[in-house]
Amino acid sequence: MRLINIRRTATVAAAGLLLALTACGPNSENDEPATAGSASAGVDAAAFPVSIAHKFGTAEIKAEPKRIVTVGLVEQDALLALGVVPVATTEWFGEKPGAIWPWATAALGSAEKPQVLTFTDGIQFEKVAALKPDLILAVYSGLTTEDYAKLSKMAPTVAQPKDQVDYGVSWQELTRTVGESVGRKAQAEKLVTDTEALFTKVKADHPEFAGKTGLMATTYEGYWVYGTQDPRGRLLTDLGFTLPAGLDEITGKEFGANLSKERTDLLDVDMLVWIVDKHDADKAKVQADPLYSKLKVKTEARDLYVENLEQVGAATSFISVLSLPYLLDKLVPQIAAAVDGDPATAVVRAS
Repeated sequence: MRLINIRRTATVAAAGLLLALTACGPNSENDEPATAGSASAGVDAAAFPVSIAHKFGTAEIKAEPKRIVTVGLVEQDALLALGVVPVATTEWFGEKPGAIWPWATAALGSAEKPQVLTFTDGIQFEKVAALKPDLILAVYSGLTTEDYAKLSKMAPTVAQPKDQVDYGVSWQELTRTVGESVGRKAQAEKLVTDTEALFTKVKADHPEFAGKTGLMATTYEGYWVYGTQDPRGRLLTDLGFTLPAGLDEITGKEFGANLSKERTDLLDVDMLVWIVDKHDADKAKVQADPLYSKLKVKTEARDLYVENLEQVGAATSFISVLSLPYLLDKLVPQIAAAVDGDPATAVVRAS
């Protein structure tokens, strides 16, 4: 479970013990729907049955799901944006009621908050089974073959995409996959289009981002960098930045990797976002590092720091159609102040 620990900069302990499975079939026709408002509001005509391909095969969803459990870590945002409330979410970090962050509470509205499952000791299979799901979403996840075998006995399970790294799905693909799974493909496409328009505006407002090198990193077990197949890395490329050459050689087939001291030079980019546990303490520690302190990214104040349990830092890792409008509004001004390379330009920390 080491990978899930790094997803949010090592503030969740993830052991490897899995809970035993209690077999249970899909919900009965009398179960209450988990959707907001009318159970079929917004559902595309002839949306079901639908087949969703993923890493371990194909999920066959025969009818509109009423009891959705998210085993992936950010799918609740896509569901809520589509007007669907899951019966349970899997908490990644933050200890928010229902595992719903502030940027998503308006979409939840007055609906009952989902039950929260934890990931401390792996997937809580017994609790998932007890919820009698008729759809399990694990798109932003690192499901193993064994995990999938257990979950798919309970309900149709949409796992992470094939031919991609675990925890590497883009917010666009996740939104479209979730939308198709719940019969709201057209609505999901509009969400993607509208959110991509925000990026188009940012790039138009900040042409200085184009062609500049950028990177996201954290202080997990030294220095950890997020790769080209991680949502954080894609956030920067979506803004017009280029990730540093040689990054894929380090991250390999994972979403990120630790840097050796010999490769600290990779951090010397035009703009560097640090995701840290404690803003002031971790910033001071990084900038005091003899190797890092000599890099232009530090001497020219091209770096900025976000704290992962504050809302901006959390949204930097919890990238979704609901978090992105907030994140772009708060993070882009900091990026613009850092990328100019002028130490006199203060990076104003947003809350």
